[in-house]
Amino acid sequence: MKVLVLGGTGLIGKNLEEYVHDNNVYGEWYFVGSKDADLTIYEDVFKLFERIEPAYVINLAAYVGGLYKNMSEGVEFFENNILINMNVMRASRKVQKLISVMSTCIFPEEVTYPITEDKLHLGPPHYSNEGYSYSKRMIDVLGKAYNREYGTNYVSVIPGNLYGKFDNFNLEDGHVIPALIHKCFLAKENNSSSLIVCGSGRPLRQFTYVVDFVRYLVWMLLEYEGDESLIISNQKENSIKDVVTIIAKEMGYKGEIYWDIEKSDGQFRKTVSSERLLRLTSDLYFRDIEEGICETVKWFSCNYPNIRK
Repeated sequence: MKVLVLGGTGLIGKNLEEYVHDNNVYGEWYFVGSKDADLTIYEDVFKLFERIEPAYVINLAAYVGGLYKNMSEGVEFFENNILINMNVMRASRKVQKLISVMSTCIFPEEVTYPITEDKLHLGPPHYSNEGYSYSKRMIDVLGKAYNREYGTNYVSVIPGNLYGKFDNFNLEDGHVIPALIHKCFLAKENNSSSLIVCGSGRPLRQFTYVVDFVRYLVWMLLEYEGDESLIISNQKENSIKDVVTIIAKEMGYKGEIYWDIEKSDGQFRKTVSSERLLRLTSDLYFRDIEEGICETVKWFSCNYPNIRK
């Protein structure tokens, strides 16, 4: 069983690779990154598939970034992700299963909570990430079209806000938790008396430790026989203020924390439900954010010179 993991050098990919190795997951696994093929070019994708001849494909590849990068590069987010997903689906017509990863930010801004998989197309997403959100929604549209027309086995998964080791800790382009960890680290290293955080700190998110997510991703590959998308997310909500407090505690930072309320908060809330997943497996477990951030901060501190930043 050959499994090709696209985007295999990123947050999910590196943690998935560790999980597969540590748990002796069956199969020949190939983890490839942007240096192996430009997925926005179909010829590159075709040659990669021709060389590996995968039976299963997990598409983690995406053009990604934090809130402010999404707000300034809407065209790039839309075009790059549309091309990646179209090319991968086209090349995967002969594989036994393709799993594509989406994101909770693709759901409508105005929606009743909790959000379930069937509410995906009920309205526009938040304006701050339209380019990314609409391109990722097309995974669901195009995947179902392929299944109807060609009898393929394409399914998608929607993770909660992921964080953990091997993340992108860039201060400008990283997502909220890795960027805040890096920012707090620098404030402590520089003996800064204050830490300024963008926004009010009020928005709520269901932060999901990536190690928990990859466990269910492997389950989807090996055991899930449905064709409906699945939300895989921690069900507990935490505010950004909660996150900053936990990070500062784990980092040992003692300075004052100030909130720059002139900066955008992004979407206030996007609470999702993992009820469909719960109906399929009784083993629903996500660790608390305190434990996940503790492990992430330890890994960050030990690997700081070599991390993506």
